[in-house]
Amino acid sequence: MDLTQRPRRLRSDGIRPLVSETTLDASNLIAPVFVDATTETRQPIPSMPGHERVPVAEAVDRVEEIRETGVEAIILFGVPESKDAEGSRAWVEDGVVQRATRGITDATDAYVITDICLCEYTDHGHCGALEAGAREGAIQTVDNDATLSLLERIAVSHAEAGAEMVAPSGMIDGMVGAIREGLDDAGYEQVPIMSYAAKYESAFYGPFRDAADGAPAFGDRRHYQMDPANAREASREVALDVEQGADVLMVKPALPYLDVVSRVRREFDRPVAAYNVSGEYAMLHAAAEKGWLDLEAVAHESLLSIKRAGADLILTYFAEDIAHRL
Repeated sequence: MDLTQRPRRLRSDGIRPLVSETTLDASNLIAPVFVDATTETRQPIPSMPGHERVPVAEAVDRVEEIRETGVEAIILFGVPESKDAEGSRAWVEDGVVQRATRGITDATDAYVITDICLCEYTDHGHCGALEAGAREGAIQTVDNDATLSLLERIAVSHAEAGAEMVAPSGMIDGMVGAIREGLDDAGYEQVPIMSYAAKYESAFYGPFRDAADGAPAFGDRRHYQMDPANAREASREVALDVEQGADVLMVKPALPYLDVVSRVRREFDRPVAAYNVSGEYAMLHAAAEKGWLDLEAVAHESLLSIKRAGADLILTYFAEDIAHRL
């Protein structure tokens, strides 16, 4: 047996860190924050252990807690005080995200990203204006083109409040172009767009919908989010967003779609983000509670695999816990 090649030579404790191919740092992580305009106290999210909805008055404190771990970037999701068919609370000056953004940017040095979508704000729970007949079940999807102007209004209102990056997540055709035009026309040319460029219609979103109160009241989102069976389509979706001016390209979810993360990394010269979603977080917690897995170890390994696949940035509910380890 020829043993001149011995890969184990590079696995001893002294050399192992020096030849590690992938590194994970707190600066790679983005922590989601849920701000709730309907409560005056923090509300635990049962399906996402360790996470809470926080009232607007405590948004700054919550962000400071995150920053103490070394994580500097956060993404804001809002639960409004009321909802309607159009989702009008999403773009008003005194909206939940707008108020939280002003407070956080005034009081902290955190990098504030805001989610741009309508599902938390519409009474039907879909990601835009409904097509005619949707409530009767004739068409259970959104009116793509009517939604674009609404997303533009949301993005501009967030930029006016101080958002440093906006992140449209609805998988609406043309959303990046509409938002880019709206931001530029309003004088916010320097605000970048992190597009959820390849977002799949996934079963891993359940806990998030509890957290953000954004589940559809009827139907599902398969008519505008991507089919989990498709990978080549992701390249087309991402290319369109690049053409429209996307600055960062998001793949969501992360772990079941590492092949897509890798494809986007190879094919596009833009920073790549991946969303380690609520279901991925919850299933590891559930297994750890059973004693089947070491939570910290599998969380770190999961994020390392996402980084290894090609993600530059990772949105994750493990951000604080893993930052401590790092």
